[in-house]
Amino acid sequence: MTDYTHQCRSPTARAVAPDAVAREFNHPAIDLNRPDLSDPMDDRDPDSSVSDCESAVSSDQSGTAPSPFTGGGLMELGEGDKAHRLIKERLISRLGMLGARVTVAAIHQNCYSSAAAKARAQAFRVYSEAVQKKGGGETANVRYAWYATSKEEVSKILSYGFGYSGKLGNDGLYGCGVYFAPDNHPLESVKSAPKDEDGLRYLLLCRVILGKSELVSPGSEQSHPSSEQYDSGADDLSSPTRYIVWSTHMNTHVLPEYIISLRAPCCLRVGLSRTPEKSRKPTSPWMPFPSLISELSKILRPTDVSLISKYYKDHKGGKISRHELIQKVRQIAGDGLLTRIIKSFRTKQFGA
Repeated sequence: MTDYTHQCRSPTARAVAPDAVAREFNHPAIDLNRPDLSDPMDDRDPDSSVSDCESAVSSDQSGTAPSPFTGGGLMELGEGDKAHRLIKERLISRLGMLGARVTVAAIHQNCYSSAAAKARAQAFRVYSEAVQKKGGGETANVRYAWYATSKEEVSKILSYGFGYSGKLGNDGLYGCGVYFAPDNHPLESVKSAPKDEDGLRYLLLCRVILGKSELVSPGSEQSHPSSEQYDSGADDLSSPTRYIVWSTHMNTHVLPEYIISLRAPCCLRVGLSRTPEKSRKPTSPWMPFPSLISELSKILRPTDVSLISKYYKDHKGGKISRHELIQKVRQIAGDGLLTRIIKSFRTKQFGA
C-alpha cells in the first residue's frame, strides 16, 4: 500500500493548502473552539515528504477496486494515517450500537488544488476572521460537522461549492439553507446518505463557521440571519442535532475537508435504530403519541397540532427518528406543557 503523506501542497499556492490553512486557524488569534475531535492536520510529521495530491493516490497496490475520487485534488488517507484513525474512530463511536455494522471504506482529504478551491479556502479564512471580529474578537465558533451527499454531488461540491436551485433536498423543515449534523451526531447523516451502485454512502466532514447561532423552529421559511447579531441557525441551542447554514452563507462559511466512503445496512434509513414499541419499557414520563396529540389539540393552535401530526406520520413512515420527533414536539409545545400533560396522563392511567 502506498505510504500516503499528510501534506497536499501546490508549489504555487502554499498559503491555502490544508496544512497551511490549519496552521493559520490554530493561531491564538483565531480560536476554532473545536469539539473533542482533534484536528487531524495538527500532528504533521515535519519530515514527511511533500507529494502532489493526484500522484499520491495513483499507486494503490492493494488490489482493491479503484477509488471513485482518484485525482481531482483529493488524496486518499491510508488506514495507518492518524487523520484516518481519528475520523473513523470518532464516526463509529458516535453511531452507538450501529457502529459495529458500519464499515469505513475510504477517507479522502481535500487538498484545495484548483484555483476555485484555493479561493474558497481563502474566503473561509477571511470570513472566520470577520465573524470573530463581529463577535467581539472571542471566537468564530468553527465546528466540525457532517453532510450527507451522493457520489455525484461530492465532485460538484468540491468543484463549484454548494448550490441552491430553489428546491431543497433536505426537506426544508428549518428554512432555506444547508443542514449539517454536529460532529457528535452523525447518525442522521449516515441514514440520509444515498447509496451508489456499489452500495457505498458518502459523508463530507466539513468545518463550519457558526458564529452566534439562533434557534430556528420547524416550519421556518428563513433564508438568512434574522438580525446582524446572528450568523447561523440550530434546532436546539443547548444540544443541537442540526446546524443550519443559510443559503446566503453556504459557500463562505463551509469548508469541506474530508470525504468518507462507508457501507451501512440497507435498512438503516427506515429506522434500524428504533426499538420495537412492544419491547420498549419507558424509564421516564411517557404516553402514546396519539393520546398526546389529542391532548395538545385542546390547547395548541390548529397549525401547531397539524405540524406535530405531520412529524408523527413521518416518524411512523421511517422518515425521522423517534428522537427527532420528540425534539420537534418539544420545540413546538414547550417542555412545561408537555410535562403537565404527561404527568396528568400517568396519574389517570396508573395513579402515579
